[in-house]
Amino acid sequence: MRNPFPFDTHAYIKRLVAAGVPEAQAEVHASIFADAVVERLATKEDLQQLKQELRVDLKDLELRLTMRGGAMLAAAIAIVVAFVKLL
Repeated sequence: MRNPFPFDTHAYIKRLVAAGVPEAQAEVHASIFADAVVERLATKEDLQQLKQELRVDLKDLELRLTMRGGAMLAAAIAIVVAFVKLL
């Protein structure tokens, strides 16, 4: 599988070794760090799924707002009609 983000583990290991970390420890550290970042990284598929879910949620919200607005309009008309009949 292709690395989904631009993280150069080799350069990271070299920097750790240059700072005095033993190479074996630097390799383990780089591997753990890369795994942790990949685990929390959103992929294009994750973003597409989220986009689809948001579209569904927005359509549901739009329908609910339309229904609520229609109900409020009908209630307002009924109140106006009732007041007109009282006069």
